[in-house]
Amino acid sequence: MSPADVREQTAAPPFAPPGWAGVGTCALGAADTLAPRLLPFHVLMLTTAGHGTAEVDFASQRCRPGTLLWVRPGQALHVGVPGLDAALVTFESRLAKDDDPTRPFRWQLSGEDEDAVISEFAQLAADCDRLEPGPLTAALLRHQLAVLLLRIALLAEPEPVGSESRTFARFRRLLEEGHGTSRRVEDYAARLDCSVRTLTRASLAVTGRTAKQVVDDRVALQARRLLACTALSVAEVGRHLGFPEPTNFGRFFHREVGMSPGQFRAESTGDGRGIIPGQRPPAD
Repeated sequence: MSPADVREQTAAPPFAPPGWAGVGTCALGAADTLAPRLLPFHVLMLTTAGHGTAEVDFASQRCRPGTLLWVRPGQALHVGVPGLDAALVTFESRLAKDDDPTRPFRWQLSGEDEDAVISEFAQLAADCDRLEPGPLTAALLRHQLAVLLLRIALLAEPEPVGSESRTFARFRRLLEEGHGTSRRVEDYAARLDCSVRTLTRASLAVTGRTAKQVVDDRVALQARRLLACTALSVAEVGRHLGFPEPTNFGRFFHREVGMSPGQFRAESTGDGRGIIPGQRPPAD
């Protein structure tokens, strides 16, 4: 099954997708919730009032005023408990060609950084609403988005230096592209022109996990995304991830997640419509 087939089986997000210029804006009110979805575009979510949590790829993120989340295409976003006011900017992947999905996705803004980002969000929303479609408006909206993304880039800490860190960063990028076609560390090492031992040493240095464990983590995450957010059968999810036999996929999933694919889907979809139960926020 192709990625396009998977996208067709993911429900459309309940908020505004990118508009005609490739950029869109909308707001999330304190009474609103977002059912979990695999997003086919980028979402920047800035909490403006209230406190609560949002789940990105099944990990609970505590949100309060100034919390900024960047949800990339293919990630699962869920806001299951009302209580947050948030401004959202959505945009197509072609407008963020240099984005790396392995980079940070959460920031807690304050001071001048928060003021600047709030201003960029507000101006984008105002211009999306008031300006007529046309080449000049499209250029303006895309320019404003580029400025916002540059401000976010300035928030990120410098990438770690050293050969092992660089090797692992390249490995993670290859894994994002290839996890659906290969789970063999040897394949990634060959593409990186290094040995399996070198790749494993780099993975252990950066994450404390072997290269094989990193690969399996990524495949298991994709399996959870597809089970929780699409109508694909368990067998179809397995085949999409390179498991021709459902029993092999079941054993892999149980080993990585601690339950069967069917049990995970039942627990994560609650009422049968893809609702992921809200997770308890971590203690302060």
